[in-house]
Amino acid sequence: MVPAGVLGAVASAFAYVGLVDPNEPGHYPVCPLYGFTGLYCPGCGGLRSAHDFITGHFTAALHSNAMAVAGYLLFGVFWVLWAVRSARGLPLRIAPSDRQWWLIGSAVLVFSVVRNLPFGSVLAP
Repeated sequence: MVPAGVLGAVASAFAYVGLVDPNEPGHYPVCPLYGFTGLYCPGCGGLRSAHDFITGHFTAALHSNAMAVAGYLLFGVFWVLWAVRSARGLPLRIAPSDRQWWLIGSAVLVFSVVRNLPFGSVLAP
């Protein structure tokens, strides 16, 4: 029951972003970090990425925010595991270790820094 509700909420959010193009000025606010500093945060380009992903432009989605696309795919995998376990009456317990949290944080930090450097412009939105 809960996995279906979460899927419905995520699908609704994606549908909205698919209908309301983030590439059109005035639909969504500018990222505060980018607005103040001109630097891309890990989420910059995430709405454009979601729009491109939902409309089937997967290469453009990767260019807008590759980490977000990885997040969409990971969400899909975890949601399927959650739904299957829920249907069997089993809980889904995901408990990353401290080391895994550090690796995730390091990956986000490296992604954030590299996309703001000249040689990492391929990762910039």
